[in-house]
Amino acid sequence: MTSPRSVPVAPKALPLVGHLIPMLRNPLEFINSLPAHGELVRIQVGPFTLVMICDPELTRQALVDDRVFDKGGPIFDRVREVVGDDGLASCPYSTHRRLRRLAQPAFHPARFPGYAKAMSTCIEDVTGSWHAGQILDVPTEMMTITSRITAATLFSGALPPGELGPVLDDVKTFFDGFYQRMFMVPPLDRLPTSGNRSHVRARTRLRAAFDQIIARRRAEGVDHDDLLSALLAAHDAGGDGHGMTDAEISDTVVTFFLAGTETTAALLAWALDLLARHPGIERRLHAEVDAVLDGGRATHADLPRLELTHRIITETLRLRPPGWIFTRTVTADTRLGGHLLPAGSSVVYSPYLIHHRQDLYDDPEAFDPDRWDPKRPQPPRHALLPFASGARKCIGDTFGMTEAVLALATITARWRLEHRPGHQRVRPALGLALRPRSLDMRAEPRGRAD
Repeated sequence: MTSPRSVPVAPKALPLVGHLIPMLRNPLEFINSLPAHGELVRIQVGPFTLVMICDPELTRQALVDDRVFDKGGPIFDRVREVVGDDGLASCPYSTHRRLRRLAQPAFHPARFPGYAKAMSTCIEDVTGSWHAGQILDVPTEMMTITSRITAATLFSGALPPGELGPVLDDVKTFFDGFYQRMFMVPPLDRLPTSGNRSHVRARTRLRAAFDQIIARRRAEGVDHDDLLSALLAAHDAGGDGHGMTDAEISDTVVTFFLAGTETTAALLAWALDLLARHPGIERRLHAEVDAVLDGGRATHADLPRLELTHRIITETLRLRPPGWIFTRTVTADTRLGGHLLPAGSSVVYSPYLIHHRQDLYDDPEAFDPDRWDPKRPQPPRHALLPFASGARKCIGDTFGMTEAVLALATITARWRLEHRPGHQRVRPALGLALRPRSLDMRAEPRGRAD
């Protein structure tokens, strides 16, 4: 077993660049065309040979077997440039179980009422500053909300608003250039171009800012009842009894901050865009939040009754998953779907591809939150992958869902966001997260009868 050549190759590859052009121009359309060519399809992106997993069951198998299908490939090679090798999302299989045990107490259910209280305060602070008729840069506003929430729950005030702005600029620099850098090969990624220099400066500043906070917290030795305090206090009772090293905490904190800002902000921006396009669903959501919320501010206690809000977030995750494409590295010769994959192969899976399969979803291009009504037949469990699956399923899935539901409920209880005339077409900006390229909307205050 020396080659995955039994895997069919996607059509229309060009000499030298392979499928690089469609992967840069319209990758969503391109990857959605691949299932027609097989359950596994080989694509060539410049110098990279990748095997795309197009079948939902084979995707599940790869995610469950994280020993053989380990974190790696072009995406995680670039992620590690910023988050390091020791973060929970980027570490190899050999260290993941230990880090997961150490990080899990930070996401214990008992902590969520406190996290939700901080979330509600941040959401109210940002949305309370809007005024009638204001044109909002929705992705930026959502980033403001999610970054404040992440800073409050991760650092509880150690990163004040005055210092948050420069950090967000560096986060934006990282995400904006990520997709293009993914396909760069040495030495192109180290040439002194403006993009490469900006990337290096941004990641250096990010690490320095977070490392200073971690050092101060270690010196204080005080429990601030936040995520960082939980990480600092954790000890591996099921293993060697030791806690996280400084490098492991630093990498994990950077990972949590990046994942906690961009992905949830993208999710909220898409949800508001979709609601504006579906006034019937929007009216039903308004009725729900008017009936549930007291004073227009969603709290942890409101979550069980925000059923439609939750379904809207779930459907947005299906239709526009922020984490839309990921790579893994095959660590041992293995068989997947009848094909032999040698060690060292790079495989790709795409939640976007799985979420848009017609054999899994009726009318998959439609925005239909009611498909998640428990009274209706549900798609297979492995048909929805916004947080991955298996042992490496996102540890912050409940945190992210809580944040998104509270934010969407609070926003729509107080405001109705409308597309500006002539700005209804919203295209995705592709990066590590799938987010709207540009989404300007007009904010109008709501009356209770809206």
